[in-house]
Amino acid sequence: MQGLIGRKLIGGALAACVVLGAGAAVADEVGKVGVDWLGNDIIVEAIKDPKVGGVTCHVSYFDRGIIDRLHKGNWFEDPSDSSISCRQTGPITIGDIDMSEGGEEVFKQGISLIWKKQVVNRIYDKANETLIYLSHSRQVQNGSAKMSISTVPLYGQNVVWTNGKPK
Repeated sequence: MQGLIGRKLIGGALAACVVLGAGAAVADEVGKVGVDWLGNDIIVEAIKDPKVGGVTCHVSYFDRGIIDRLHKGNWFEDPSDSSISCRQTGPITIGDIDMSEGGEEVFKQGISLIWKKQVVNRIYDKANETLIYLSHSRQVQNGSAKMSISTVPLYGQNVVWTNGKPK
């Protein structure tokens, strides 16, 4: 059974906010693997970049079950751990993306009742013609150093830039 206040239930209202946000990606659950008898699962979701057509990221994370939540006493959040892998899944078309060093948030979802979010940022590495996708958690305080990155090389690819390739 999914955790009583699992990511899907916590994120219900938050997901509505994410979907209503401009350019926010939506995750589709594509896999769920039970890891123990406590109801803990590893969830795998597919996320299509809303401003870069032809790129899909797969993010995996741990979803705590109700028994684990009751046993550990931390009812309202999932761990910050996640993993990401992004690949070209079609012709790449790049829209109006943020070219700054911090990149831009492509996706976020709640992993606690209020303050903790799982986030995917896209950063464009112009020198190496590569899109970098960074999965991490964001908290109000006590940020986590747990992160994962994946890259999509554009060098030698037939990439369409809707606003022209950056100089």
